[in-house]
Amino acid sequence: QVQLVESGGGLKQPGGSLRLSCAASGSIFGTYTMNWYRQATGKERELIATRHSGGTTTYADSVKGRFTISRVNAQNTVYLQMNALKPEATAVYYCRLQQGGDDYWGQGTQVIVSS
Repeated sequence: QVQLVESGGGLKQPGGSLRLSCAASGSIFGTYTMNWYRQATGKERELIATRHSGGTTTYADSVKGRFTISRVNAQNTVYLQMNALKPEATAVYYCRLQQGGDDYWGQGTQVIVSS
């Protein structure tokens, strides 16, 4: 089993920055893909960033150029640096780890972007 714990959410003004963390623990075997999703109230969960097991990253168009996903291997922690935040970034943010055929989700962290 793998446990994921997100942190770093909070309230920010538009234009501000936040860094979310996703700490993974448990049966991790080194190579895995980590994703960040977000879900706004009344909307479907949206994939916004992926760090593939080979190290490449992909982003949704809505966050490209402003959000950065990165990983600290030794800590099995993945970050989502969010810059130039917009009100539409208000959502619960989730990380998802894919390892082999297994799939794990964190509990989510709330981000509110408002003046």
